[in-house]
Amino acid sequence: MFDYKQNYKIKIPKMIKVKQKFPKHSIENIEEHLVNQISQKKIISKIKPGMSIAIGIGSRGINRELEITRILVDQLKKYGTKPFVIPAMGSHGGATSQGQVAILASYGITENELGVPIKSSMETVEIGNTKEGVPIYFQKDAFLADGIIPINKINVHGDFRGEIESGMLKMLVIGFGKHKGATSIHSLGIEDFHHIIPQVGSIILEKLPVIFGIACLENAFNNLAELNVILPEEIVSEEKRMLKYVKENMARIRIPEIDVLIIDEIGKNISGDGLDVNIVGRFAGKQKNDIQAPIIKKIVILDLTKETEGNACGVGNADIITRKLFNNIDFNKTYTNAITSGVLESVRIPLVSKSDQEAIELATYITNIFDASKAKIMRIQNTNKLEEILVSESIYQEIKNQDHFSKVGSLKEMIFDNNGNIV
Repeated sequence: MFDYKQNYKIKIPKMIKVKQKFPKHSIENIEEHLVNQISQKKIISKIKPGMSIAIGIGSRGINRELEITRILVDQLKKYGTKPFVIPAMGSHGGATSQGQVAILASYGITENELGVPIKSSMETVEIGNTKEGVPIYFQKDAFLADGIIPINKINVHGDFRGEIESGMLKMLVIGFGKHKGATSIHSLGIEDFHHIIPQVGSIILEKLPVIFGIACLENAFNNLAELNVILPEEIVSEEKRMLKYVKENMARIRIPEIDVLIIDEIGKNISGDGLDVNIVGRFAGKQKNDIQAPIIKKIVILDLTKETEGNACGVGNADIITRKLFNNIDFNKTYTNAITSGVLESVRIPLVSKSDQEAIELATYITNIFDASKAKIMRIQNTNKLEEILVSESIYQEIKNQDHFSKVGSLKEMIFDNNGNIV
């Protein structure tokens, strides 16, 4: 490694914990809220005794997803149906049946917990073609079911902009398509997903027995702000409305300029890109990014989440990573995901440092900030947890009188162990 300490002694500034203020509206009683919606006449009239019903669960971490799924399963059993779960997650989990079951298990979603089968086969059937002539595939067990219910989070996407981005439609098009279907649709180019997802989603809704969808909207604290049961004919219009809500209420970094952003962890359970690129301002799409983000000179990522199972998609957004992160990468899972999506930039390996301390010092050196009192450094656990953040003294002096920030702790040195990793 280049000896950056040869001419300069790098001093990492003291950091102070501050709290960002965001709207906190959330649903208190999820069971009551969801049961009331499922019990509406327009919903239960579509559920008949004896029906086999495929429930689609994705690879994104959704707050209280196990609870939501269990409530749905219990209600469907109450109405005399035969529900089962499909890991509707495209090529994630290394594009294997076992890998996708493992992802669900990391969220606590198992056959024992739910009391229903998890049918994780990667086998698909061709159900039609896009207007460009590209085949549309759908998971076989779900195709053969009497009814289909996708459960997914409505969210902004990191690679394209549109009235509909991540949500129930994308799960039906990409998630239920498994590896073969995801590869087929991605061949059209992710930059065109703003019209491909609604187009293909509408074909699926027309051809297959989608009973309803469950749309999860999270607030800035990753708590459920809305939980909506949506009829198939309402999915397109409702996803447009809900995406606007998400963009207006999502967490963000309210600091305009940062020299070094330290991110403790990234992973597929946090975002499809490992980290929310909209939050850090490294949106990959060709369309204009409508999410306000700070200017960040250098990003340091320290590790992967356990839940991501070695999938390091998003690591390419970093400028520097640690050796421990690199050693935790499962290249088969990572490259399978990247090749399927066609977004290879997300898995490019940045500069690898031997420790947390070296990564942070090196990023500071590269930005030419040798006076610790002036360094604008910020540290977050991940892009899903932005209420409490650590900022350097220089940033704190800028924000201490602003309404959306409050002081939580006091200035402290960043402590490292003998291996140079943060204590």
